[in-house]
Amino acid sequence: MATTNLKVDVHHLTRVEGHGNIVVDVQNGELKQCELQIVETPRFFEAMLRGKPYGDASHITSRICGICAVGHATASLRATENALGVTPSEQTVLLRKLNMHGEIMDSHVLHAYMLVAPDLLDLPSVIPLAKSAPEVVLRALRMKKLAGDTCAAIAGRHTHPIAMTVGGFTHFPSGRDLEGLRARYQAARQDVEATVELLASLRFPVFERDTEYIALYKADEYCFIDGEIASTDGGTWPLEAYRSVTNEQIVPHSSAKHTAHQGASYMVGALARFNVNYDRLHPRAQAAAAALGLAPKSTNPYLNTVAQVVEIAHCIEDGLRLIDLLLERGVRWEEPAKPTRSSGKGVGAVDVPRGTLFHEYTIEEGYVVGANCVIPTGQNLANIEADMRALVPQILEQPREKITLALEMLVRAYDPCISCSTHLLDVKFE
Repeated sequence: MATTNLKVDVHHLTRVEGHGNIVVDVQNGELKQCELQIVETPRFFEAMLRGKPYGDASHITSRICGICAVGHATASLRATENALGVTPSEQTVLLRKLNMHGEIMDSHVLHAYMLVAPDLLDLPSVIPLAKSAPEVVLRALRMKKLAGDTCAAIAGRHTHPIAMTVGGFTHFPSGRDLEGLRARYQAARQDVEATVELLASLRFPVFERDTEYIALYKADEYCFIDGEIASTDGGTWPLEAYRSVTNEQIVPHSSAKHTAHQGASYMVGALARFNVNYDRLHPRAQAAAAALGLAPKSTNPYLNTVAQVVEIAHCIEDGLRLIDLLLERGVRWEEPAKPTRSSGKGVGAVDVPRGTLFHEYTIEEGYVVGANCVIPTGQNLANIEADMRALVPQILEQPREKITLALEMLVRAYDPCISCSTHLLDVKFE
């Protein structure tokens, strides 16, 4: 018999980034309240940019996140370059793509192995897993090391990159750097295969809810930088139209805004990219998806982690392609491309690990006078709440502990980066 009244109070849910509350109220079998409350104070990065020279913007905004620092820096640089008429060289474009692959892999490995796997293995954290299956954790650390070293070779370091600048780079990988990375990428194929085998052996919760999925799109590649905005509900939009897609609005129970497009909510992130861009995945990544039972259009949000593993496979293979191109052409020192004007407005977009990130700057005579950043997790908040509202009535017959865990896992599945700081989430049924 279904539970008609439920009261649960869970504190200190780990394995998410940031602070928030889930409040669910079930009375006499009726769902009265279901909210994901973001309680953190706004961090005012957009205000920090005002009055700053345009060259400082990417270094400031890379501090928004210690996990997606490359993504924020890249989106910032693209916004600045579009505002000032800067055309990066082909070498710069290739290096930025490889750099992003490093960041995608780094974040996805962290999420799949250390934040999600413990739930699926009935463990409280990754620490017991390190004791019972050290080879699994060592594999994750080896993959993360490769990802971090990729970013370090290209941008000086991964967290808060120092060599990325408007129009190019101030540091370049040597041929020896690239040869070393190439050998490690080839060796990483075994780790990817083992990761696919591990996830294939785990049971993810069964839950389906169709929604709109939004991601960046290019006709000729699995897109992470630039492109157009595309939706599984149909339609593409130029990056400059991002406000008409995101439609940010304030909600009373959260310090973070909600977004909606063609429906009441939409999802961004690995599963959204997979649903939008599946045909452009590397064949080895498509094979990984098949081995994991993932096919477009997937509507189970818990499988976002599975889509992340598919993207790891893609980044390894496409990373090898990019490294070979760079080795073939030879990485050479080059001055950053110069602005053609000192004032303008521009939008930059990058599909970072958690979804589509937008930066927009207005620059006057070399100084930022206006900025707007729309973060992926903010775009997912309304969709998480919609998932919760659909999920709770389906699992009311389960024990309190299982209901609580299902909701915790649902939030974790989105890999939310609520503040990129302390890991805390309160779950309350009242």
